[in-house]
Amino acid sequence: MIEIRNLTKRFAQHTAVDNLSFRVQQGEVLGFLGPNGAGKSTTMKMLTGFLAPTSGTASILGFDIQQDTLKAQRQIGYLPEGAPCYEDMTVRGFLEFIAAVRGYQGAEKRERVARAVAQLELEPVLGQSIETLSKGFKRRVGLAQAILHDPKVLILDEPTDGLDPNQKHQVRKLIQSLAHDKIVIISTHILEEVSAVCTRAVVIGQGRLLADGTPLELESRSRYHQAVTLVADQALDRQALAALPGVAGVEENAREHSLSVLAKPGEVILPQVNGLIAERGWKVSELNVERGRLDEVFRSLTRGEVV
Repeated sequence: MIEIRNLTKRFAQHTAVDNLSFRVQQGEVLGFLGPNGAGKSTTMKMLTGFLAPTSGTASILGFDIQQDTLKAQRQIGYLPEGAPCYEDMTVRGFLEFIAAVRGYQGAEKRERVARAVAQLELEPVLGQSIETLSKGFKRRVGLAQAILHDPKVLILDEPTDGLDPNQKHQVRKLIQSLAHDKIVIISTHILEEVSAVCTRAVVIGQGRLLADGTPLELESRSRYHQAVTLVADQALDRQALAALPGVAGVEENAREHSLSVLAKPGEVILPQVNGLIAERGWKVSELNVERGRLDEVFRSLTRGEVV
């Protein structure tokens, strides 16, 4: 388990992280969310022992990151922001160096490097110096060094930053495959990352905890939760839709003859909408019930609005 208690970091008059507390259990993939400047990277640096907190504590599998720093860090695979590497080294040389630093030698070192290379599909660039790589390949090298020693905890700061859609899919599948026996924390401001790989999400703003729940729980806080979106062949009667029981309002969408019918909190309005469609004989080509919009919840939370 990872446990953060009342973690605080101040820089002169600025409080970057403000009394933050949460726990993460084995098997969880935690999305650590917040806008730029929210304190995500500062929290990651404290959690990995690279930055001392002003107050509060953090422990990794029972090891206090300040009192048992090396024992705690041995449990961690860390991909920092920007994935800094030794740019003049080749990819192979860098990963072999990391393996040696981790204490591996001989056949075991070769096996661990080969496994990380295969998982991140780095074979085509093994002989290249890191400085010549694209941003996406540099990110993959950084992730390879983080998983090389098969750590119990993975802490990844923007793991898919700079990757193309195919590479993002590959890395997300890798994270999911690793997660069953590990704790994974992904710090990101990319909301699609949460829906794609995370089992839980924590949202912070100005260093404070704003929300903590599964992606579905956060989506259910959206005003679009249980909204019904229609696309028809002709104009739809907004007033008739708005008058249905349980309907909070009706919004026009950018697509022609498309409306979103919003549900009041706790209401399910699909049967009423379906009934009106049948009664009016509307030719509806698409009909969808929304789970909610995470981006809308995120914006509301980080703007200080109640959701």
